[in-house]
Amino acid sequence: MFKALVLIFIVFSSAVAANTSHTLNSVLNVDRAIPSSIHLSFPNDNNIMPKKSDFTILNYVLMSNNEGERWAVITLNNLSSGNRELNQDHILALFADGSRLTPIEFKLGFKGSETQSVTVTFAEHKFPILSVYSSNDL
Repeated sequence: MFKALVLIFIVFSSAVAANTSHTLNSVLNVDRAIPSSIHLSFPNDNNIMPKKSDFTILNYVLMSNNEGERWAVITLNNLSSGNRELNQDHILALFADGSRLTPIEFKLGFKGSETQSVTVTFAEHKFPILSVYSSNDL
């Protein structure tokens, strides 16, 4: 009976340890900030551009975890006096390998001249994000 309890305890402890390890790998960490004054000049052979919009990015905080998930908290301003809807096509991330990707699908409504922050994910990627931009930030 004692051996059975010890075995159950060991199996349970192993499951908890494995789950804790996964949780620690999935915790997001704020990435080191890159100065906005830095000039990056990766080729854009496929002419990948964010969809034209009335949004400008005021600032962003980049985050990632050990599993390669890439996230950003982005603060945007609606330059229009009318209501607008922001979605994933209005934002691009530039990665350290020169690739450009939109975030996973999302929508956020803005009132005229409103400023809001939104947290978006760019899924998993081997390379870190270097910058995030809209059509008005080029």
